[in-house]
Amino acid sequence: MSRIGKKPISLPPGVSFARENGGFRVSGPKGTLTIKLPYGVDVVEESNNLLVKCVTTDRKGSAYQGLSRTLIANMVEGVSKGFEKALEIVGVGYRAEVAGQVLKLTLGYSHPIEYRIPEGISIRVDKQVNIVVSGIDKELVGRVAAEIRAFKKPEPYKGKGVKYAGEKILRKVGKSAGSK
Repeated sequence: MSRIGKKPISLPPGVSFARENGGFRVSGPKGTLTIKLPYGVDVVEESNNLLVKCVTTDRKGSAYQGLSRTLIANMVEGVSKGFEKALEIVGVGYRAEVAGQVLKLTLGYSHPIEYRIPEGISIRVDKQVNIVVSGIDKELVGRVAAEIRAFKKPEPYKGKGVKYAGEKILRKVGKSAGSK
């Protein structure tokens, strides 16, 4: 039995849900998200809480119950509060700027990198080195942040590159003058 799947999901004020042909839609002040429920999982409302029920008795149904509960809880949190992921750029001359729906990154290459911002995501740049990716879909926010970080991952000697805010970069010792 899934322990996570049994926990109720409380609906904050202003958030509503509805069933759609085999799926589930959550609407709130920040937007609307939909999901297709896997086989063997059902969602019921009880006193302003959502409960994810497993209708099958096999092990896969229990796993899908926990997965579905987590995805729906993320949807409820996303449409009510939203999600943010912060990135930092470290390096002399490295910077970022937003121009319309394009994020322009200067990361030490011979050309600037232009990243087209997906729909449903907003990117904010502070002081040319702090990037904040925000949106209502947790998976999409994380994927966009990972794609931006992948343009120039932090290197282990000086720590230059794009890193998550608060990420610790393990440093290696550089060359030292050999003495004989």
